[in-house]
Amino acid sequence: MALQGNLRDFSVPEIMQLLGSQKKTGCLSMEWNTERASIYLLEGQIVSTRSPGVTREDSLLAFLRKVHRLSEEQVLGLVAIQKESNRDAEELLLTGGYLDATELAEFIERLILDDLMRFVRWENGSYRFDPNQRWPHAPHVKLGLEPSLLEASRRVDEQKRFVSIFRDPYSLIAVRDLPGPKEAVSQAERDMFGTVDGQHTVEETVRMAPLSEYEAYEALQRMLEAKWIELAGRREPSEAGKPARAAKRDGPRRPVLWELVVLVAVVGILFAGRRAGLELAMAAPPSRQHDVFAAVQLRNLRAALELYRREKGAYPARLEDLVSGHWITPDQARVSGYVVLYLPVRRDASYRLELQTDR
Repeated sequence: MALQGNLRDFSVPEIMQLLGSQKKTGCLSMEWNTERASIYLLEGQIVSTRSPGVTREDSLLAFLRKVHRLSEEQVLGLVAIQKESNRDAEELLLTGGYLDATELAEFIERLILDDLMRFVRWENGSYRFDPNQRWPHAPHVKLGLEPSLLEASRRVDEQKRFVSIFRDPYSLIAVRDLPGPKEAVSQAERDMFGTVDGQHTVEETVRMAPLSEYEAYEALQRMLEAKWIELAGRREPSEAGKPARAAKRDGPRRPVLWELVVLVAVVGILFAGRRAGLELAMAAPPSRQHDVFAAVQLRNLRAALELYRREKGAYPARLEDLVSGHWITPDQARVSGYVVLYLPVRRDASYRLELQTDR
């Protein structure tokens, strides 16, 4: 017999705790306004929060696209293959070589926790548990209900704190300082270092990050507490694409950091301009504004190189290693109008990083 009722009478955590304590197997379906949710259980453990099969709106594919693990073209390709084969997205991701089993399990777990964080806040709507509706495939993860609910509740509380810290989504966010040699840097924080550039607002930075919204805010909050990043001005919603307005300073700061903020502000003005060369030997000498743009790009590359060295113990053999390791995006490894020359110097554990005009 199916269990069903209204979420006003029993909360989502209460329903799930009941199912977990009885080690139930089946599917908990919930509806609230236009939203739908499915939580598949196997002997009281969560195995999935998505519907089997694959569609254009598949939550796993959407999550993989959000975290930059799949491109839009790859998602469309998977949907086309599914229409012909009627196979589930998880199977296609493995057999197609998009992910290995360990990676797939990691992404499914991240998706489940992201979904649970949303579901536990539902206060209205209906629910139905059907023991005959089971996950049709061998599960890649089995998450305990109790610890998963605790983590989801913790995230809800943390998100409230993020709202108070980043209460203005239009604040510009910039790198303030790099981590020290003995400071631990998580993968999420490395991902955010590749996104924070002083030219985008908090909202834009979170949207561009190869992380879920919660993961991005969590990393930014830790980085802000560690004084690696700072809020550096504000841009009105109507000023998209316009120069950044620098924040007022309460007192003197380290010269390098102040110059960095100035550079970023200037870049906002000059970004739409055509980039010229850096070298003095050019027939038509480059203007100061183009030097500023290239300097900021090089600064970002050097920051990524230092983070890589602190983590790996040596500089990478090629800049492409930073891209393949997700330290930077492919666009961040290029400077428009120039050839980036990178050469590690093994004998003294350093490197050369130069720009050569692409003409």
